[in-house]
Amino acid sequence: MKKYSVGIDLGGTKVLIALVDRETGEVLSSVKKKTKKDKGPKNIIRKMTDGVEELLEEMSVLKDEISSIGIGAAGQIDRENGILIGAPNLDCYDLNIREFISSNFDLPVFLGNDVEIATIGEMKFGAAKGCDDFVCVFVGTGVGSAIVKDGKIIHGATGTAGEIGHIIVDLNGRPCACGAHGCLEAYASRSAIERRIEGALKKGRHSVILDYMESGKSMTSSMIQKSIERDDELVKACVDEASEYLSGGIASIINFVNPKLIVLGGGLIEAVDYFYKNTIKKAKAKSLPVPASKIEFKKAALGDFSGVIGAAFLEDGKL
Repeated sequence: MKKYSVGIDLGGTKVLIALVDRETGEVLSSVKKKTKKDKGPKNIIRKMTDGVEELLEEMSVLKDEISSIGIGAAGQIDRENGILIGAPNLDCYDLNIREFISSNFDLPVFLGNDVEIATIGEMKFGAAKGCDDFVCVFVGTGVGSAIVKDGKIIHGATGTAGEIGHIIVDLNGRPCACGAHGCLEAYASRSAIERRIEGALKKGRHSVILDYMESGKSMTSSMIQKSIERDDELVKACVDEASEYLSGGIASIINFVNPKLIVLGGGLIEAVDYFYKNTIKKAKAKSLPVPASKIEFKKAALGDFSGVIGAAFLEDGKL
């Protein structure tokens, strides 16, 4: 067996590329690059290929030592053909990622959903290790999830199962990047919190988050956490609203899927413990009593690396 794989986690605001030891799951080296949808899909492909080249050069690894390149993309994907069907947060549609990447490196390339690869990482080496019946929910730029039953990820008839971010929580609600209205993602993601805070600031509300914000740069989960630590009324109110909606979505998972475990991850969960704890408490309260009494919650254990580690094992096929 070849010793290494390359894992790529393509998210809404960044791409993380890592060289992974296939035996231990250890990330030996990684490269992070920002993604900007306004620069187009060709720029995103270039950043991925540049990142892989940087890694191989830095670690003095030959292509002959690489088993595969696995990619998780934030959006709907065609696994069989390696096509990113649609990623609204990246403004990418019908992008043949496999063709572009394999032509550059002459290696097997596998494509999965970004939450799917994070779930694989957590199942093999993280919070869900040893559990074969669980759901992962990741909250960051968007809200995504993956369902694992009998140790296998459920993909669904069209390969799009697990899109919790696009369950409708308000029939006449806020517009979502997917084109619909009232999606959970439009209420419970970090992006949704950012929009709510910025809207309030424009109306003249005060917040200590202004002490951390820089012109032209996005609000981060770390900024939100620092503001909560200073007991900022506006930020806490916006985070509480997001938690209220997310807990409802998770309660629906508990009632409908009835998993043993729910793993929560993503930048917002990782950085803002207040959000994580409140969401769990509310989700249990909103669920049916019997499944609520049995459900277990864990934070994702691999942090930023859950996706790249999972992507490195996409070729295994059993997942």
